[in-house]
Amino acid sequence: MSELNNIALKILNNGKGILAADESTATMTKRLESVKVQSTAENRLLFRETLFSASGMTEYIGGVILYDETIKQITSKKNKIPELISAMGSVPGIKVDTGAKVLAGSPNEKITEGLDGLRERLKDYYKLGAKFTKWRGVYNISKEHPSKLSIQSNAHALARYSALVQECNMVPIVEPEVLMDGEHSAKECYEKTSEIIKKCFEELILHKVDLRGVILKPNMILAGNKCKNKISNEEVAKLTLKCLKDSVPSEVPGIAFLSGGQSEIEATENLNLINKYNDTNFIMSYSYGRALQQSALKFWSQDTNNIEGTQKIFNQRAKMNTLAAQGKWSKELEN
Repeated sequence: MSELNNIALKILNNGKGILAADESTATMTKRLESVKVQSTAENRLLFRETLFSASGMTEYIGGVILYDETIKQITSKKNKIPELISAMGSVPGIKVDTGAKVLAGSPNEKITEGLDGLRERLKDYYKLGAKFTKWRGVYNISKEHPSKLSIQSNAHALARYSALVQECNMVPIVEPEVLMDGEHSAKECYEKTSEIIKKCFEELILHKVDLRGVILKPNMILAGNKCKNKISNEEVAKLTLKCLKDSVPSEVPGIAFLSGGQSEIEATENLNLINKYNDTNFIMSYSYGRALQQSALKFWSQDTNNIEGTQKIFNQRAKMNTLAAQGKWSKELEN
């Protein structure tokens, strides 16, 4: 058992999931403004610290993905954010890509940047307490997309990133996200997601990445948000499992789904069904951002001093998703 494998298992064992709190300052500003809270460094810290110090962190959250601003902040109790997360029994992580930019040669697609200077940045983050990292590639589906160029170049970037991360003794989260935006059917999502994940692992193997020390963060197989033919939650679960069984090498210890535009309940329900049908050795858990935070954020915005009330809502969502990661969730438990 490698040290990296141990970290990956610590993050995902026993139904624990990942809190994706790595929204950039621009994204966090949009989230806060949507609930009429001013986006200052203090407010961003206050909301995140409220979640990171909730009791549900210890029971349900195995890892937290941070943003560059957050990993360097000091809490109200004067300790560092990674220290707070570790004290709650969770593993601190960091988003290390610098965002998706227009892909040269295919102007309607994106390539994720951030490889320049990454080795040095990783050393700094490791010193700050990070034990795992995240890099997101994004793909859109249309008649022409994703192109071979987009699939190849994003897989190559994810692999180069992963190799550098493991060199620095951290676990890379590999996140190839096929976006829900569009008119595509679930069948098209299945085909494209399969192709993308296979290409990612081809590149990871080529770059000598130890797959036992990797966490995959994929989308579920869903019809596009403008598609008229939606599929049932059962079909989402079965297609998602089929895709991963055919595309992910067995050495990978765990898969943590992104919520990708699903509502909180939808993301929980689909995760639960995936685990009900899961006949693989993969741990199937969650790495949710909005689907863990949205209700807590709405409540918190009414009174930013009501820490306990906000934490109660966050704890409930985290608990529901951890039950779903064990196939033990039901709608009745939501109330």
